Amino acid sequence: LQRAARLSPAPRRWNSGLPVNIGVLFVPQQEAWVVERMGKFHRILEPGLNFLIPLLDRIRYVQSLKEIVINVPEQSAVTLDNVTLQIDGVLYLRVMDPYKASYGVEDPEYAVTQLAQTTMRSELGKLSLDRVFRERESLNASIVDAINQASDCWGIRCLRYEIKDIHVPPRVKESMQMQVEAERRKRATVLESEGTRESAINVAEGQKQAQILASEAEKAEQINKAAGREANAMLVKARAKAEAIQLLAAALAQQHGNAAASLSVAEQYVNAFSKIAKDSNTVLLPANTGDVTNMVAQALGIYTTLTKPQAVKNQDEMPSAHEDSHSPATEVLKAEQGSSS
Repeated sequence: LQRAARLSPAPRRWNSGLPVNIGVLFVPQQEAWVVERMGKFHRILEPGLNFLIPLLDRIRYVQSLKEIVINVPEQSAVTLDNVTLQIDGVLYLRVMDPYKASYGVEDPEYAVTQLAQTTMRSELGKLSLDRVFRERESLNASIVDAINQASDCWGIRCLRYEIKDIHVPPRVKESMQMQVEAERRKRATVLESEGTRESAINVAEGQKQAQILASEAEKAEQINKAAGREANAMLVKARAKAEAIQLLAAALAQQHGNAAASLSVAEQYVNAFSKIAKDSNTVLLPANTGDVTNMVAQALGIYTTLTKPQAVKNQDEMPSAHEDSHSPATEVLKAEQGSSS
């Protein structure tokens, strides 16, 4: 019974209430009356006042020029992945040529409805179940194009087609719900992992910047402290060295200063020579190692050469000191030579 109801033709609107020709007729707006004279098409009456010949002229069809809404019955369709769907829709069309709509097809509304159903089944067979839900707009546009190509000779133009409901089998619906839940859990897990990663990256970047700033601050502090300490140490050393040089110069300027300096140089020379073997395995010995007096004399000769200009200057001022400069030093050297022997 349901299949018979689907295939039954839609009611013909022009059969009910056809106007009777009384000679003077008033055609309503947005309607077209098709007139036949003696069984042959004569003309189409325009809206307004019209005159016809009674008995010879007959109003055969009344076509509405308004947009017509047709409910497409629910039908079964199989998708590309072999899923059976129950789908219905709404069709919007308009009569563009009353002559073709009257003589081109017996029942234009029924023809368009059947064409919409067959086109819907063929278009659904090209798509999978997932694409049916994603591409409803493209599916509607394809159905409209297919209807317009076939209904052009009928004088009818399809304006829009909209899918109302798509009914999926219960098992397929359950599997789709499980798939949606799994997809949502996946996205939640991915978003949570991305948030954790971003948080770890931000924390690591913050720690890195903090360590860099702390190390730079410590470095600057150490540089400042080192610069201050070294500057102070250099100043202290320079002042101590200057004072030592002044004291040494004052001591040398006194009586018997050259003799004391000679004695100090000789002692340092002997001490340095005695430490040669302790600091290194390689020992360089002069030819006259046993002659300590000659070695001391060489050291005193070096010192005398360096201090000769000063000695000449001091000779004019203190002649007695120059005469006695060698005797005390010689005696001290002889005493040290005897003790070493």
